[in-house]
Amino acid sequence: MDIAYWIVAGLLAAFYVYAGTLKVIRSRDQLRPMMAWVDRIPLPAVRALGTVEILGAIGLILPPLTGIAPWLATAAAIGFVLLQTGAIAVHLTGEDRRIALNAALIATAAVSIWLTTGL
Repeated sequence: MDIAYWIVAGLLAAFYVYAGTLKVIRSRDQLRPMMAWVDRIPLPAVRALGTVEILGAIGLILPPLTGIAPWLATAAAIGFVLLQTGAIAVHLTGEDRRIALNAALIATAAVSIWLTTGL
């Protein structure tokens, strides 16, 4: 199960580091083609969301890697499930109805939770 966790968590972390970094460093105009919802959210909130994504990615990888507070990986994965649940709500309340990626991220984070708890 360790190998499966590292594959799932590594892919999830890579996605969130990429997406979070874009939200932190790019302007609203640069984000708009990829993320139609950015006009409905204040830019500081978009930046904060990107920071949370980067920190969550670190939480998936660093605690199990170091053996210090490995429960933080489970907490990070739960946070990603909640984050994407909110993202689906934002997409559905706006004109952008594309939620397939969000659903896939929820499923991937749920698998990560399962792998960290060993159920």
